[in-house]
Amino acid sequence: MTNPADYRPATGTIPARPGVYRFRDPHGRVVYVGKAKSLRSRLQNYFQPLERLHPRTRAMVTTASSVEWTVVRNEVEALILEHTWIKEYDPRFNVVFRDDKSYPFLAVTMNEQFPRMQVMRGDRRKGVRYFGPYAKAWAIRETVDTLLTVLPMRTCSTAVFRKAERQGRPCLLGYIDKCAAPCVGRVSADEHRDLAERVCQVLGGDAKPLIRDLTKQMEDAAAREEFEVAARARDRLEALRSVLERNAIVLSQGTDADVFSLIDEELEASAHVFRVRDGRIAGERGWVVDKPEPLNSAQMITQLVQEAYASVEPGDIPPEVLVPVLPDDAAPLTDWLAGVRGAKVTLRTPERGKKAELAATGKQNAQQVLDQHRLKRASDLTSRSQALQELQEALGMSEAPLRIECYDISHTQGTNMVGSMVVFEDALPRKAEYRQFIVRDASDDTAAMDEVLTRRFQRLLEQRELPPEERESSKFAYPPQLVVVDGGLPQVEAARRVLERLGIDDVALVGLAKRLEEVWVPGEEFPVILPRGSEPLYLLQRVRDEAHRFAITAHRKKRGKAMKMSALDEIPGVGPSRAKALVTHFGSVARLKEASIEQIAMVPGVGQQLASAIHDALHGTGGMLEA
Repeated sequence: MTNPADYRPATGTIPARPGVYRFRDPHGRVVYVGKAKSLRSRLQNYFQPLERLHPRTRAMVTTASSVEWTVVRNEVEALILEHTWIKEYDPRFNVVFRDDKSYPFLAVTMNEQFPRMQVMRGDRRKGVRYFGPYAKAWAIRETVDTLLTVLPMRTCSTAVFRKAERQGRPCLLGYIDKCAAPCVGRVSADEHRDLAERVCQVLGGDAKPLIRDLTKQMEDAAAREEFEVAARARDRLEALRSVLERNAIVLSQGTDADVFSLIDEELEASAHVFRVRDGRIAGERGWVVDKPEPLNSAQMITQLVQEAYASVEPGDIPPEVLVPVLPDDAAPLTDWLAGVRGAKVTLRTPERGKKAELAATGKQNAQQVLDQHRLKRASDLTSRSQALQELQEALGMSEAPLRIECYDISHTQGTNMVGSMVVFEDALPRKAEYRQFIVRDASDDTAAMDEVLTRRFQRLLEQRELPPEERESSKFAYPPQLVVVDGGLPQVEAARRVLERLGIDDVALVGLAKRLEEVWVPGEEFPVILPRGSEPLYLLQRVRDEAHRFAITAHRKKRGKAMKMSALDEIPGVGPSRAKALVTHFGSVARLKEASIEQIAMVPGVGQQLASAIHDALHGTGGMLEA
């Protein structure tokens, strides 16, 4: 624990201008990011006597050991920089809204030559148009199935598309007219892209042009007495209306708005948004958040709106954003939204009418999001704190192990050996900091553990000397309070020798043996036995099992690559580099086997003669067994 008075900057050195500030811990890690109209006024508030500070603010300033700031021109720039840094550093004392579940989106991959319509989850990708999110994946699939009757664009995977392309035959959807079959040239790339644009137009809520075109087609065909053509246009029109009717009209036609709702409590909050396009609900989304900093509802709305629109396309921001309470910095927030959208955005609170009723419904949904979150984690916050405290006491540590790193080794009889490092912070996995190690020189588990830990902690020592701005992007710059190795006393002793050799004496070390789940501490003749079912033992088991899973995944991947290459190992003239080039070019040995001699010869570094030898070997005509 640090004393804020030790790093308090002189008041006269702090500019009284807008800016963004960062608090860092003794290791240089950013633990909090904030913005201010006046940096001087805001930062002075953090250096009051500790008893006057909010408990969560007090925890932050006593964890930090330095503060720095960046001056900007105005509040809009401060808003943008603050959000950028929160995303970049993921500070532990900042409120960060997270999805309460993995919501599915309906996505159109406009970044491909032949765009594809599909269900997607997770992070957004550049060049992909997203619609939703939706509460249920099955509802999206029903929509897609109906929409394909009207606009038969591609929905197949890359593998299915390429197979149809090679064989010159479309898949089933192509035969039943639910795909325009660009794979076999029924439509050109430009025609298919136009089809994708119309799909995006309909999913974006603007179906009027398509309805108008289909109606005209039907009427013109009927006038020409081409009744089959008219019937097909009629069926497509009904299918399109069926898609639109899935979402009830909640606001007046032509209204585009996002309606946010918030349930804000002392330690937790939840939020919900209805995305309304052309008066219909086009999607919804929910968030939950723990509150490590004491923010009021107006401040929470600022964070929520930034999170909702941080990585969207300009066209995804509506002209009207409705919030339950106007944020303190409503003007710069509105300017930021308008800048992203490229057009005016209104930020306001609905007082009466249908919009207020929809906001009230959203608030009920936000309350359900929070209730479900609490049911899942009713004992989780308590049990995590209890586990860390009891683990500290059981191991005789001076502080709770807020950062735990666990290491495991995986191999098959000494081959394809890999090591894994997983990281838990505040007893939760931090997957962005997981690492895999290819073990090069070890012959057994203890030697492999020695190599992995040596590489990890040598990097720690090197990166500790970097300037703070370089250390922020480094992979191994922050030490754990506790290292856990998967294994018993031999693995623990191997890890202890590494730490002693490198002069690291501020990191605790234990091993967790699988047989009886004993906790081995270096230098102790007997293990520590934690009670079965206890929170600290459960935490160690989770950490160990996650390291084991991560190591097994890496090992299987490496072993699979080695097995792919093995079918080519015995072919004269094919070394590791050519084998890798062949598998990379064709995707697998099975697809290489389907290729002709001329196709194999097109791989860089493979001539006609070698291609003939490879083809003969893989087909058993050159003295080789069939692969």
